[in-house]
Amino acid sequence: MSQNPSTKLGQTPSQTVGPYFAYGLTPQQYNYEHRSLFGAELAEPRTPGEHIVITGRVLDGAGAPVNDAMIEILQPDASGRFVESPADVAASGFRGFGRCGTGTLPGNRYEFRTVKPGAIAPGQAPFINVIVTMRGMLVHAFTRIYFEDEAVANTADPVLSSVPAERRMTLLARRQKTPGGIVYSFDFHMQGPQETVFFDV
Repeated sequence: MSQNPSTKLGQTPSQTVGPYFAYGLTPQQYNYEHRSLFGAELAEPRTPGEHIVITGRVLDGAGAPVNDAMIEILQPDASGRFVESPADVAASGFRGFGRCGTGTLPGNRYEFRTVKPGAIAPGQAPFINVIVTMRGMLVHAFTRIYFEDEAVANTADPVLSSVPAERRMTLLARRQKTPGGIVYSFDFHMQGPQETVFFDV
């Protein structure tokens, strides 16, 4: 069948990534009827360790919050051990993996409720692995969250030490004690002079 050459065709999802991820992978957060496999609550009240909130925004090159990004995190528990089986989750109430979109909380924030991770090995600082997915990105971005109050461990950490000194601050979450508990703030700067360090993995 011939096609009118004057017809203007729109872009397809393979040409520009739209706001599908958060809606499809965190449906309960966006009030869809089907169940989310993972959410933003990684730890139950019974989970051992220091219970914390990690919150922040995804900022574009102009410094504006992105309202349709999705953050995924993977972390060990407070003893530095990753979840390996459903039995681990049942025993501790700790899931180790979470997802959160930026389209439902005030200010287009994400927010995870979890426990502060322990170091996975001697000589390494506590950290959280992060994937950022958002519109316009054909490949998701990988980074880590470290903690500003782990100064000694951060200095020795081989991955953080491999980052240029002037850029390491982009990987540090800021600790704040609030009436509701300990909150760590961490914004993802996707571009610009304060761009977060992202890793090739």
